Amino acid sequence: MFLKFKTNEERRKHGGTAFVEFQFCKLKENTRIRKIVSVNSIQNWKDDSLYLFVDDIDNFLEEYNDIFDSGVYNNMKSGNIDICGINYYSKDSIHKLLEIIKNKKPIDYETIILWLEEAMNYNGFYILGI
Repeated sequence: MFLKFKTNEERRKHGGTAFVEFQFCKLKENTRIRKIVSVNSIQNWKDDSLYLFVDDIDNFLEEYNDIFDSGVYNNMKSGNIDICGINYYSKDSIHKLLEIIKNKKPIDYETIILWLEEAMNYNGFYILGI
């Protein structure tokens, strides 16, 4: 379900821009949340991101929507995944997410666990909708 690409060209060949992107937040840890979720702070299509192809969105939501239930949106509200917008998860929330995923073992959980463990090196992560 989750995909990694070495280059943007490789990603384009697979499916163009029809992806949800899981991206590390590389802003400094003391950055205000309003700036973190600002559209101007986001640059899509990073080589170290994890991708979810559009055809897998329904399966992903079925397996993971109740796990990723605390993302902060661009409008500063919080909730389940906004598949069309910005969802930010703080570094502190990653521990809880890892624990839930390890217990539930949803589809392709090994891949997302490894990626989330790497996200601990950053200021959290985003799920960027289509």
